Amino acid sequence: MTSRDQTLNQYHELMQINAVSHLLRAARESGLMDQLRKGQHTAQQLCNTLSLSPEPTQLLLDAMTAIGIFEKYEEDYALSQAAQLLCQYDNDLGDRRWQKLTARVVGKGDRAAVSPTDYFDHVAATQWAHTPAAMEAAEMLNIGGEGEVEGPKILDLGCGSAVWSCAMAHRDAKSTITAVDFPGQIAAAVTMADSIGLSPRFTGIQADPAAAELTTDPPLTDDFDIALIAQRLFAHQPAEQAILLKRAVAAIRPGGRVIVIDLFRGPTKPNLTESTEALKLELETQGGAMKTLKEAESLLVGEGLEKIKFTFIAASRMGLGMMVAFKPE
Repeated sequence: MTSRDQTLNQYHELMQINAVSHLLRAARESGLMDQLRKGQHTAQQLCNTLSLSPEPTQLLLDAMTAIGIFEKYEEDYALSQAAQLLCQYDNDLGDRRWQKLTARVVGKGDRAAVSPTDYFDHVAATQWAHTPAAMEAAEMLNIGGEGEVEGPKILDLGCGSAVWSCAMAHRDAKSTITAVDFPGQIAAAVTMADSIGLSPRFTGIQADPAAAELTTDPPLTDDFDIALIAQRLFAHQPAEQAILLKRAVAAIRPGGRVIVIDLFRGPTKPNLTESTEALKLELETQGGAMKTLKEAESLLVGEGLEKIKFTFIAASRMGLGMMVAFKPE
């Protein structure tokens, strides 16, 4: 393929990406998405109900079917599973987030005005999608495997919906989870634990895990085998990152592990996934940012941890990585 061919292909791809973006918005703003959430409809029914023009509506339905957002069964149209997820978790296609970008780039945005909890709420709501990655991480950690502590006590700081800690506990029938987070996240975590039969081994504590002063009921002990901080640490400001790490280190026994699962800068130039996730942290948190491996390792070393190892989680669609460090014995 010549360089000219590559340029033309890139041009065509960019135009297609932009077209798809407008197709999705037209389907949402015309009411098609919401109407199909209610059930299957023919093109004529959609036009009649929503007072739409038949010819362009049919063309839009064809295009939405071609990109897999709508599905067609004989004369009826329905939402695909991907579209149902969009409607449930990102109904505005992320517009509320991305509309802040230009202002931030030209220096008009203020990170201090960002809600301190919206980002965490969205992570908790969508964390179930990381189940395959969580299972892979638990396997890499050898939870319940030969040579590992039997029935590990797991502390999940900033648990979200606790997908990561539940995947670990699922591998060892004697393990326990103590999860700390805001009330909404704890409710989601309780639901997750219930769904896989972990309720008897799950304790949820409603509190801000990064608060300077943390009083919990029951109080946190200092004999946990694992302190987990998943999809949380780098979304905080540096001072809160230090608090979370100190709290994790204080809670584990000598020889215990601190496990950080988060967005890390890779060793090569950023790809689109890494770049967009970094922008999300910039736009949706008050001081969060991706860390390079060296920066993350320095944070852990600064808290007295050792034997630090890192790996990217292959099953993660957003490029999450896992850094593991041990408390000296």
